[in-house]
Amino acid sequence: MSQNNAIAGIPLVLGGNVFGMTADEDASFAVLDAFYDAGGRMIDTADVYSAWVPGHKGGESETVLGKWFAASGKRADMKLHTKTGMLGGKELYEPARVLASLDASLDRLQTDYIDLYYAHRDYEELAMADIVAAFDGAVRSGKVRALGASNFSAARLTEALDIAEAQGATPFSVLQNEYNLVARQAYGPELQALCQQRGIPMLPFFGLASGFLTGKYRTEADLGKSMRGARMGDLLTKGAPMLAVMDEVVKETGATHAQVALAWLRVQPGIGAPIASATSAEQVRELCAATQLDLTPDQLARLSAAW
Repeated sequence: MSQNNAIAGIPLVLGGNVFGMTADEDASFAVLDAFYDAGGRMIDTADVYSAWVPGHKGGESETVLGKWFAASGKRADMKLHTKTGMLGGKELYEPARVLASLDASLDRLQTDYIDLYYAHRDYEELAMADIVAAFDGAVRSGKVRALGASNFSAARLTEALDIAEAQGATPFSVLQNEYNLVARQAYGPELQALCQQRGIPMLPFFGLASGFLTGKYRTEADLGKSMRGARMGDLLTKGAPMLAVMDEVVKETGATHAQVALAWLRVQPGIGAPIASATSAEQVRELCAATQLDLTPDQLARLSAAW
């Protein structure tokens, strides 16, 4: 795993998108305690989590995390990652707006610094030099220790890195795009090569494809098992061959489907650590165990070929 200063602990990032949503405060605290006890030291959230829920406005996840930090005293032990850029449009990347969003996140998180602060999306209509300068300002404020880019293309990330180097600005040092066994287009060969060449760890989100790769969604009737069932789309059909191969690997290893999915992801080119969320301590322990699962070259090849 990369030695990037924003990354620490076991090679797994705990996704905070469920905090204050499908995991209430008590469940979230139990998840966070279990993650810490298992050696987890990286938590990912965003100011937009969970604005898509009726009655929410964003910041719910950060608020729960802030309460846990205050109650547990574990802030200094954790690498805290959060993001901005989704609660509005391109105006969010004006320098003053970046700083205002940062301060709002810090208030909710009950901390005075962020280990890794992301541009949550790219606004391609903006000059990359302006985006780089705005986020460099967040670091210069003394409240951010490193910067990340999320949902960026290879061309735009390359441009951002080159501009930062030329201007002496803080570069984006981590990438976070969608990537898993059944969604590979947002981290294709060009981005993989870039991350490896520039020493940029990729921390993929939706590592379990919103739960599809746990194996629990196989029929239309299964879609009602959770709020995430609606996200399955056409995966029930397109993903069936992948689940068939995963079933084989599960039998061979004795691992769970989620563990197999994360074990495959962990060893892909340029990956620093997968991101996965949990709503119970039991799920946390299952996910953390995936960091100890080593698949054989044959198993990895079969999984890669199934999509």
